[in-house]
Amino acid sequence: MGAHRSNLAGDASNRRYERITRDKFPQRAVLMDAPVEKGEETKPFLTVCSYLAEVGFSSPTIYFSDQGRGFILMEDLGDDLFARVCEQSPDQEAKLYAAAIDVLVKLKKAKLPKLPEYSTGVYLREANLALQWYRASVISDIKNDDLINKYNSILGDLFEKLECERSCCVHRDYHAENLIWLPTRDAAKRAGLLDFQDALIGHPAYDLVSLLEDARRDTSRKLRTEMIGYYLERTGLDRQNFLRAYSILGAQRNLKIIGIFSRLCVRDGKAGYVSMIPRVWDHLQRDLSHPDLKELKEFVMQHLPVPTPEVLKKLEGAAA
Repeated sequence: MGAHRSNLAGDASNRRYERITRDKFPQRAVLMDAPVEKGEETKPFLTVCSYLAEVGFSSPTIYFSDQGRGFILMEDLGDDLFARVCEQSPDQEAKLYAAAIDVLVKLKKAKLPKLPEYSTGVYLREANLALQWYRASVISDIKNDDLINKYNSILGDLFEKLECERSCCVHRDYHAENLIWLPTRDAAKRAGLLDFQDALIGHPAYDLVSLLEDARRDTSRKLRTEMIGYYLERTGLDRQNFLRAYSILGAQRNLKIIGIFSRLCVRDGKAGYVSMIPRVWDHLQRDLSHPDLKELKEFVMQHLPVPTPEVLKKLEGAAA
């Protein structure tokens, strides 16, 4: 009673979000509507949210949940998305990204939650989206098992080269539109965390790639170099091994995103994501420049079309 509801920007899923405002405490809250009839679940979000709070991060406080109906009423962390603050105050960018990396440094050392592992099978399934939705939608070729097998063989060999002294909880969608700036809080709590329901146990380089190779906003070479250096300084990891893992996981992630954005367009009619594919392609090219990824680079350049305006137009034309 007496509450005002207003829509908040959603994500690429079927989830919807509303801001609830009222006179009583808490005066503001966010309502997540994750429709179970469309395959959404709230349990993963609640599980990861509880873990993050337990180990000292700013995940939203949960006020009420109804898993059977797909509702969560939770703390409203505000509107200061990192992307928005960086756009309004570019001089704050380095400080905000350093705060985001403070989270990753602490997360690397935190106890492990009870979550599935980011296995080779998951890596391959995600990377194959680039063939299934991007290549197939643009080239319109029939399924080529030999091509798929070669692709998976190249990727599988790369994943075997991943070295990690200790796995950690991996957010998997760690970027500037899933982080809220909370400057009045201390240390790693200055970054409010959102959209973490797909978290797994995996390599600590993955979230750093997600942060610095952002599909939604440009990051400068200077920022990427400084933040990688800051992370390595804070963790003491071997630079050569880490940069190889960063490139491998970056290539895997960017191939996945190209596939996901293509699927969102072709299957779901969300053509707005297509415009971000060239940025993701540029990230992919930087990752493929690592010497250990030479074979994957040759495969990509031979079998995946460069996202020219003509290619993107054809992709949009394939939408259902």
